Amino acid sequence: MILLQANRVKKSYDGMEVLREASITVRAGDKIGLVGPNGAGKSTLLRILTGEEAPDEGSVYVKSGVELGYVAQFIGRGDDMRVYDFVAEAKRPIQQLERELRELEAQMSDPALYEDEARFAEIAHLYEEKTRRFESLGGYQWEADVRRVLAGLNFPRHMHDVPIATLSGGQRTRLALARLLAARPDVLLLDEPTNYLDMDTLAWLEDFLSHGEMSLVVISHDRYFLDRVTRLTVALEGGQTRAYPGPYRVYLEMRAAEREEMWRRYEAQQDEIARMEAFIERNIARASTHRRAQSRRRMLERMERMERPPADDPSLWMRFSARRTSGEDVLDVRDLAIGHRGQPLARHINFRVQRGMRLAILGPNGAGKTTLLRTLVGELRPIEGWFRIGQGVDLGYYAQEDGGLPPDERVIDVVWNTFPDLDHTSVRKLLAQFLFRGEDVLKPVGALSGGEQSRLRLCLLMQSGANVLIMDEPTNHLDIPSKEALEAALEEYDGTVIFVSHDRYFIDQIATHVAVLNRDGVEWYIGNYTDYMEKVMENERLRRIEGAEDETEAGGGRTREVAEEPPARRRIRSSEARKLEAEIARWEEAAHRMEREMEQVAKDQSEAAVAQEIERLRDLDARYRRLEAEYQRALEQWEAKSLELEELRKALEDWHG
Repeated sequence: MILLQANRVKKSYDGMEVLREASITVRAGDKIGLVGPNGAGKSTLLRILTGEEAPDEGSVYVKSGVELGYVAQFIGRGDDMRVYDFVAEAKRPIQQLERELRELEAQMSDPALYEDEARFAEIAHLYEEKTRRFESLGGYQWEADVRRVLAGLNFPRHMHDVPIATLSGGQRTRLALARLLAARPDVLLLDEPTNYLDMDTLAWLEDFLSHGEMSLVVISHDRYFLDRVTRLTVALEGGQTRAYPGPYRVYLEMRAAEREEMWRRYEAQQDEIARMEAFIERNIARASTHRRAQSRRRMLERMERMERPPADDPSLWMRFSARRTSGEDVLDVRDLAIGHRGQPLARHINFRVQRGMRLAILGPNGAGKTTLLRTLVGELRPIEGWFRIGQGVDLGYYAQEDGGLPPDERVIDVVWNTFPDLDHTSVRKLLAQFLFRGEDVLKPVGALSGGEQSRLRLCLLMQSGANVLIMDEPTNHLDIPSKEALEAALEEYDGTVIFVSHDRYFIDQIATHVAVLNRDGVEWYIGNYTDYMEKVMENERLRRIEGAEDETEAGGGRTREVAEEPPARRRIRSSEARKLEAEIARWEEAAHRMEREMEQVAKDQSEAAVAQEIERLRDLDARYRRLEAEYQRALEQWEAKSLELEELRKALEDWHG
């Protein structure tokens, strides 16, 4: 069933054509990734689908009754509201229905109503209709839905009463997404939803979107996200769309095969044309072969010539090479504490990096990943501990934001001032590799987009000849082809790389080791992001097995890690935490049971109302109200115990012996 469709849409701005013959069809249950180079018109097409913009030509169809959800429609609203209220407002239709049902129940409990059979039948029918609608919208669990979405997008219980005015820009973006997800529209339209999300939140969002019933159209530069969530890819290039069955990686394979086949056919036709032209030239003047040559000429004139396949858009070309080889030991970090103005973010950091390693530093937002990199390159002083740079190490640093680029200098001058030994031609050639061509090299740095500034900083880093690259979010602001060019360059690089990134696909391609930063140090893993996640899941599985074992049994069944923990810490984890987890599970199951019972009572109320069973209706109404009170209590207990467990785990993290 088609829910949403754009057909042969055209759109221009100031005479510049952005979309031409662009089409997209969204059916029930579709999960579509909308991909294409920067500036291709993806966001424009999304705004046309939502109705925010009108196409110059073409049509947009939205099935009657279908609700569209677009995150931009919520941003910037409700500064004086609390976090919870802002998201709960998405459930306003359910709340209104609930009020209307309570009003109808009050009317039906009035004995005077039964004296007017027609009026009673009318109200009973209306009550039945509204109850069905209430159930279909998930009315019995809307509050739990709001809390789950808030928790999933990293708004814990203690933030629910925080005014929106106090939130950062990134938090507001996440909150807008939370409200959109809580609304559960029929079709979700998302433009870069993974911005400002840490890896745990990303994993939750991927699970929510991939298993949800709603249809989805999403624009994202996060290839890992696209592969996990989408099942259909629509590519937008040159203002036109082309659909491919499968997620992003399948689209890449199909597109590469398609391009290869187009070039094969084009070149085969060009060879055939060349042979025919040579035959005509050799034989047209000879009487014995003149007729055959003319026949070939007519064939050539009638031939439908293929257009030359479009070349791929210009992409970065880079190659990192070290001027000299570093020593075997690149970096030794011992009992390091990092932070700002004497306030530590993380302590007891210990690790060693050897030549050729590609170390990905992971951790939640605010853990201190950028602070660690800035400390290692000398921008910040350690609070405690020390680190030592190895013999023959030349550091190259890529900062997350502007990296200290002078905003008033021209692009060409930035490179020339950094590398004065280069001549004008060499600087131009170098900048062309990073897509700065013609007048682009004369732009002031302050006028560059985020992607252009990223390319300029990569240009400077490549030319530095460093044998150890320290990079903070190097894929931010880069489109997918630029990310792929960076990955290819780093894969060939024979130096050492230490980097922070939220791009899991990039980490998978580059990392040989993973260090997860937390308040009490780092956890070390060998391999890339996928290897790390497999190890985390395996450790979690082992912890569940361990948790199921009887504590009174002999200690031989415990892992060495647990056996070596101080007794006080082991007691806290095994008794208090386990008890809380069991209580949370019990209250959650109780809430689900109440939901099911309330749903059944509501159905019974509808039947009793239709049958005009007054006494039964009163009994059912009283029972519903008891269940509703018990349900609210179960939710409150579930929430309180969850918060208690969260605080206990935080205390365990802060515990130092």
